[in-house]
Amino acid sequence: MKLSVVIVNYNVEHFLEQCLYSVRKAVKGIEAEVYVVDNNSVDGSLKMLREKFPEVILIDNKQNLGFSKANNQAIRVSKGEYVLLLNPDTVVEDDTFSKVISFMDSHPDAGGLGVKMVDGKGKFLPESKRGLPTPLTAFYKIFGLSRLFPHSKRFSKYHLGYLDKDQVHQVDVLAGAFMLMRRSVLDKTGLLDEAFFMYGEDIDLSYRIIQAGYKNYYFAETRIIHYKGESTRKSSVNYVFVFYNAMIIFARKHFSQKRARTFTFLINIAIYFRAFLAILSRFFKRAALPFADALLAYTGLLLIKAVWGELTIYRSGGDYPLTLVTIVIPAYVVIWLFSVYLSGGYDKPVRIYKTITGIAAGSIAILVLYALLPEHLRFSRALILLGTLWLFAGLSLNRLIAHWFGIQGYELGATQKKRFLVIGDQQEALRVEKLLQSTAIKPDFIGLVSHTAATPTSDSFIGNIHQVKDIITIYKITEVIFCSKSLSHQTIIDKMVEWHHTQIDYKIAPEDSLSIIGSNSINTRGDLYTVDIKAIDKAGNRRNKRFFDIVASGSLFLMLPMLLFITNRPQGILPNIFRVLFGYRSWVGYCKVGPTHKGKLPLIRPGVLTPADVFVQPVVEDETLSHLNLMYARDYAVLKDITILFRGIRHTGRSIR
Repeated sequence: MKLSVVIVNYNVEHFLEQCLYSVRKAVKGIEAEVYVVDNNSVDGSLKMLREKFPEVILIDNKQNLGFSKANNQAIRVSKGEYVLLLNPDTVVEDDTFSKVISFMDSHPDAGGLGVKMVDGKGKFLPESKRGLPTPLTAFYKIFGLSRLFPHSKRFSKYHLGYLDKDQVHQVDVLAGAFMLMRRSVLDKTGLLDEAFFMYGEDIDLSYRIIQAGYKNYYFAETRIIHYKGESTRKSSVNYVFVFYNAMIIFARKHFSQKRARTFTFLINIAIYFRAFLAILSRFFKRAALPFADALLAYTGLLLIKAVWGELTIYRSGGDYPLTLVTIVIPAYVVIWLFSVYLSGGYDKPVRIYKTITGIAAGSIAILVLYALLPEHLRFSRALILLGTLWLFAGLSLNRLIAHWFGIQGYELGATQKKRFLVIGDQQEALRVEKLLQSTAIKPDFIGLVSHTAATPTSDSFIGNIHQVKDIITIYKITEVIFCSKSLSHQTIIDKMVEWHHTQIDYKIAPEDSLSIIGSNSINTRGDLYTVDIKAIDKAGNRRNKRFFDIVASGSLFLMLPMLLFITNRPQGILPNIFRVLFGYRSWVGYCKVGPTHKGKLPLIRPGVLTPADVFVQPVVEDETLSHLNLMYARDYAVLKDITILFRGIRHTGRSIR
């Protein structure tokens, strides 16, 4: 056997298919074998492989073992004189394999070989040839000197920018996307170091090849396409930590103690520096719209003030007092923007109607406060009314501009198509699928998932409950429907907590036969009857709960003289008010239950009161308390907090442990 091709796949079905078509052509005339090691994909990769590429040897892992372990699995059973590690998001030329094998055969000193890589647009990828990441090389890369001087022999050592990309060169490091190695060399150096889960393993093995007395070559006489970054979607902060920590592992393994300490110091600086930049960038992305709104609102009100003053009370000269500009108008702007925030006007994707609702609510609040202000601070209701009109137009325009420039999260005018995921046993999931198809929703996609760890043999199912996080990403799911006949409510809440970062909607499909109700109009066959989950950890509900805590704290503070005679423990009222006001506690939290009844509920602040405080007689059974917690978390609404606070007001001075 001349060549063994090893491809590790994880949820990149379409890239893998394209890659294998190119590999099939490239191995013609070569005694070769192709391995695909699948790291528990849920995107249909396995079905595609079995149907379209029966010649491929498949290793089907039941969990994601990482890049190194997965490659080593195939390398250990492979038989080729040469072993090629190939990324699934690559496309090789028809003669790539024959060319690289010919080069290796004629260069017995070659232990490993990499090729010229271009991205999906044909642009040369500098990581095709790399130098060893010594402390000095890492310093130049971390602080941008290699980017400033891309062809300098001193500063561009990381990507060897001073070497001609169209010529064959001896290099230090091979790129993991295409890494051809001689079997006899691997027998001496050992396989990929499994301490590296992702990133860094290619640098480590390349270095060990050189240490074994062989050379690594950059071979420019063939090319591959590498859709860089597609096969492993990386959030910037996570990538920084994973990649640079891999560099630390490499340094501690291969450098002297002194050099490793220096390298580690530099890498740690890089980690926190890059992470800080990523967080800062994220902050500015989130703050950009509120800042633009505030600037537009304030400047617009100043303009309205000047024009209105000249047209009315100050036609003969003079101007409004400085207090209007420095205190009153900024206060108006804060109230308006805070109302927009509470109405969801800054949630993404943005909705202009939420912004207008917030402005209207803010205007009402300002007019109410205006009536309560002393005479010297009441300047003109016209400014408030004209300011409202200005904000309606100006804030809407801000969002339209963001939409026109294609900024993510500001898309307007398009209704998002529903893409459903139904979780349940085979019979129940298929039933709910039919219900969805019989309504006027017109789903864009319906995927079925087993409620257990086992995936049903039916082709209708795309995975099991442990794979849902990946399925949500791969299939762009917008709504998950739980079949209550198959899953307990505790399990449903557990999964909502586990997946809450996905920011999708959840519903529960009741198990009774009344899931299809009467038509609401002649244009629909029926509506799906579901229980909409108002999860307490949704952004809007968390915001509303915190706002309630602040308002309730202020109200209780004003009622303090009366509460001293009502509550069971008056000395605790004032401390509790300040604990809630400063965010250490909430007025309503979960009931305390024993360890055997604790489930994964959304995290909230510990409460002074609990849902059990609505009852006259104390509730002590853990099962009942646990059920109350479940219902509170699943169907949260501010009205519930108001009811609990009203009925449990005697306990507002309760000691909190």
